[in-house]
Order: sequence, then C-alpha cells, then structure tokens
Amino acid sequence: MAVHAGDAVGNEASQVLVMLPSVPPHLHASADYGGHYSATTGSTSRLRVAQQLAHEYGLELVSDWPMPALGLDCFVMRTAPGKSVTQVTQALAHDARVESAEPMQLFHVLAKRDPLYPLQPTASQWHLAELHATTTGRGITIAELDSGVDTSNPDLAGQVTQTQNFVDNGPYRAELHGTEVAGVMVAIEGNGLGIAGVAPDARLLALRACWQEAANAAAMCSSFTLAKALQYALENHAQVVNLSLAGPYDRLLERLLEIALSRNVTVVSAIDGAAADGGFPASLPGVLAIADEGTTSAAITGAMRAPGQDVPTTLPGRRWDFVTGSSFSAAEVSGLVALIRQLSPDIPAGQLRDALATRTALGLVAMRPTMIDACAAVARVRGNCTCDCATAHASIGELRQ
Repeated sequence: MAVHAGDAVGNEASQVLVMLPSVPPHLHASADYGGHYSATTGSTSRLRVAQQLAHEYGLELVSDWPMPALGLDCFVMRTAPGKSVTQVTQALAHDARVESAEPMQLFHVLAKRDPLYPLQPTASQWHLAELHATTTGRGITIAELDSGVDTSNPDLAGQVTQTQNFVDNGPYRAELHGTEVAGVMVAIEGNGLGIAGVAPDARLLALRACWQEAANAAAMCSSFTLAKALQYALENHAQVVNLSLAGPYDRLLERLLEIALSRNVTVVSAIDGAAADGGFPASLPGVLAIADEGTTSAAITGAMRAPGQDVPTTLPGRRWDFVTGSSFSAAEVSGLVALIRQLSPDIPAGQLRDALATRTALGLVAMRPTMIDACAAVARVRGNCTCDCATAHASIGELRQ
C-alpha cells in the first residue's frame, strides 16, 4: 500500500484508527512483515476505500497495518487542526464502509527511577536455583511488547530470538525500559556476569512497540504500535505476552487480547497504582494483573503481587542496575509463567491462575493483592515440591480440597 507504518508515531492525540474488513484468513503477511500485505486486488480496493474516507471526512491517511487475527485492516488517519477527534470517530463508526473506528490511545511503561538500594536479590525470594533444577522455560516463547532491547548486553547475548520494530521505519533501537524488562525475564544463568533471569531458557520476541524520546525519559506506546506487535505475537505463536505498561481502555487492543486469551496465550500486565481501575490492559478479565510489593490496593479481581522493588537487571551496554516498579513485577511473573508452561505447555488459564494465587486471593477486589509464591506455584503444577516444601505441600493440599 502507499502509506508507511512508521509515520503513525507523533501527534497521536489527533489520530483515529479506522478498521476496514480485511483479507480472507488463508492469506498471510508477506515474508518480511514490513507492515503490509503483498499487493492484491483486495488490498488495493481497501486502500482506495480508506483514501475515499479520508477525503470525505477531511482526514490525512497516515499509515496502515493488517490485523488478520481480527479479519481487519487498520488505517491511521489524522484530523485537521481544530477538528474534533471524538466527532470524527463517531461519524466514521456509523459509516457503512467502516467496521469500527476509535481514537488513538497512548500507554506508558511502569518503571520508577529510585536511587540504588543495597542488594536485595529477587532471585533468592523465589529460590530460582532450586526451581531451575526442574524448569528453565525451555521451549516457551515470550513476546515482550516494550521499547527496544539491547541484545549486545552480555547477559542477553543469544537470548532474543527475534527483534521487530513496530514504531517507525528506522533500525531497531536498544532502549532502557525494554532492556531492563528483558533481563528480568531471560538473562543468562551461570555465565559469571550480572544476573539470572527467571526463565533463562525461554525464547524472547523483542517487539519494539514503545519508544523512548530522551535518555532518561519514560517510554511511551500507542494503541496502533501495540496492536501491530500483538498481531505479530499471535502470528508467531507466542505462549506468553508481557505488557509492562498501562493506559486507557482501548477497544482494538481488547479485541486482539481476547483473541490471544481464547488461544490460551497467557497475557501478563503491570498494574498502574495511580489509576483507579489499575489501568488497561491489567483491568481486562483474563489478563494476569500484577503489582509490586509497594501496592497496597488494586481494584482488579484476582490481582497479585510479585517482586518489583530493587530488582537487579540489565541496562543497555555492558551495565546492570537496580530498578523498581510494577513493570518488573510483571516481567517476573511472565518468566514464572514460562517455567510453569514448560512443565505443562497446555495448562488451562484457570488452572494456571489457581497455581499462582491462593484460593483466598481469587476474587479479591480493592484489597491488598496476594504475593505470589513461586515455589508453591510450581509445586501445584508438578504435584510435588521443588523448594520451600512446607509452603508447597500446604498449597498442594489446598488445591486438592
């Protein structure tokens, strides 16, 4: 098609996502997945419709992306200065040629830049060395939707199966938050450097759906960049999707996430403690909503806590540091899910949630989320303990009641 994926970043507040009915399900994206299907009569006709819509509603056609998981093509259109995005979106939604339309949303990562505290290894809290004697996440694919990952960090060398850039048309970039989250999940174990990831043998898809505008700035993402990355994760059969970010409710992302959940993909999202509802997508039913130790309440049913304060992890370059925030709690849980899914690849979502949370924690609303016990969770799946056996045996008995 004639528009380019990278042009959608910037001026998101004036942009609208317009969905048009797409290709039959037997058609797939071209080999390089550059953002568009190879030229077909159908794609040409949909582009023509999008151009007509843009002309009729006084919009600029900015970008597009195929969403075969939903049977749609998504077009980004920019409103003229002074024009109401809400009014344009409502008008487009009632146009018979349009499947749906929604305003572009922005999301933010959930890291906190606290000073370096004395070493408090989160690996010791979850007895990783003992867990890794049984499971390391081997054969499980985690899709990390985040800013870019520095694959040259010696603790991440060879740990990333694929890197893809969904932000712009430039080269893939190494950025801070994505590198930090990756290290928590998959850093190499036993190399005499840095840290050990929770799931060091998992395969990581490093999908750059967020961007960092300055060296120490928080990363941002849009609903369009995240949707493109989610579509890619689905096409590449990720079993776990890590979303260490939060933002407003978004219908397009909800639909893609519901497809993922229906395929038994485990979606892990960070809770935004500053949002009344915990933020989206953590608030979406079926998503594992994760907070850090500092979260005292979360208005999300079944919310859970995991290590997220003073977590040692990788930085761009040959560097490591300590980080804090629910971004890293979510990353810990994504790694733990990979450990569990190596032991039971097809574990149903309900059974997985039960393994992570005590029965009393399930259904909690606006109360202190339960802290995940990794040893007990793995024991519940295996049927016998690997570490911390007193807790594990109690947990096994609890599930058998």
